[in-house]
Amino acid sequence: MNAGHSISDTSFVLPTTEHIWGVLILEEYNTRVVILGVMALGIAAGLVGTFLLLRKRALTADALSHATLPGITIAFMVMVALGMQGKSMFGLMIGAFLFGCIGVLLILGIRRTTKLKDDAAIGIVLSVLFGLGLCLLRLATEMPNGNAAGLNGFIFGKAASMVASDTKVIATVALCTGLIVASLRKEFTALCFDENFGSVQGWPILRLDIVLMSLVAIVTVIALQSVGLVLAVAMLIVPAASARYWCTRIGSLLIVSAIIGCLGGWLGGVVSALVPRMPTGPIIVLVCGGWFIFSFVFGPVNGIVARQWRIWRLNRRVEMQHILRAMYEVSSENTFCKLESILCCRSWSQTKVKHLLSRLLHQKYATREQGGWVLTDFGMQKATRVVRNHRLWEVYLINYADIAPNHVDRDADMIEHVLGTSMVEKLELLLGGDGLPASPHPLGETL
Repeated sequence: MNAGHSISDTSFVLPTTEHIWGVLILEEYNTRVVILGVMALGIAAGLVGTFLLLRKRALTADALSHATLPGITIAFMVMVALGMQGKSMFGLMIGAFLFGCIGVLLILGIRRTTKLKDDAAIGIVLSVLFGLGLCLLRLATEMPNGNAAGLNGFIFGKAASMVASDTKVIATVALCTGLIVASLRKEFTALCFDENFGSVQGWPILRLDIVLMSLVAIVTVIALQSVGLVLAVAMLIVPAASARYWCTRIGSLLIVSAIIGCLGGWLGGVVSALVPRMPTGPIIVLVCGGWFIFSFVFGPVNGIVARQWRIWRLNRRVEMQHILRAMYEVSSENTFCKLESILCCRSWSQTKVKHLLSRLLHQKYATREQGGWVLTDFGMQKATRVVRNHRLWEVYLINYADIAPNHVDRDADMIEHVLGTSMVEKLELLLGGDGLPASPHPLGETL
């Protein structure tokens, strides 16, 4: 993919602006073929890999890709024995697909007819078939009538050898995969999340499973030339895993996963075209891995930043509710809330209490008068609602969870902050009355 660079040239030269622009607009034929092919592969892998990930069979793709090696070698040996061109790409792909299907059937058969789990079945099929492929590859290299040189390129991939017909095949497979996934999206979703429900509804669960695994086999086969059988699993799993950090609905998940796979293929192909002697397959996988790391850190759905932000906001909301409840309890006997009275209610430091009180002043929940703090009307409404939710939980836990009154306060503290409006209404109906329930423990016992 790097025009103008000699094989013996080991120097590194930064690409020129013209070279970068030529790669971006797909000016060169080989660059255009490879980038368009890996982009189509990324779309197909993202769609199928989403269901494979949700099915919790991520390593199935790894076993399946390793199972294709004996199929490639046997197809080569058969074509040579018949006097044909041993390295016919169509024949090699047919062999890889057949053995990929055999690997799928072996995994499903071991899982359904024995007590072994998926991981054991995958480990058995992966190791045995890959070992068989290596042995057959050794025999193929010693055949007198055939030249097996280059077959080991399928292990790590060789995208630079792709031609226009390969790209057309990959694009056709990607289109067909998209149509199948769109038509069976509901069935595949039921298969991934609740196959027992699908079975009760009369859906052919086993056949759906075979169809899904067959799609995995097809995508794995078309990925052999670009990323190789060792790295094919990354194209199926990494885009789908990255998409999980951006959305939760299955439709959005499929779209985002396909986009990440497509962008990973495009950017990996571009980098490989710009950097001399850089293998395309590993670069594509590294780019997809970079997308995953970025999603893992900054994804809005359970990304590290988003998760820590939600925890921080929850802790601030909980602290505000605690200080409001403490001030409500103290102000029920005194007009003003003194700092010492609040410290007696909570095992907080004086610095923390002052910080929380300053937040109350800033948010107009309280005012400071005569050396103490007084809840405003707005703050009193908020505090009353907080205390009511807390006491609803206390009464509920005492009457329905058999919690002792002198221990119920801490348990209520742990769960009262997740109360939603609908839950509060249900608890009020259960407990009856619209007034504020009485506290089941004396004031200041355990706040």
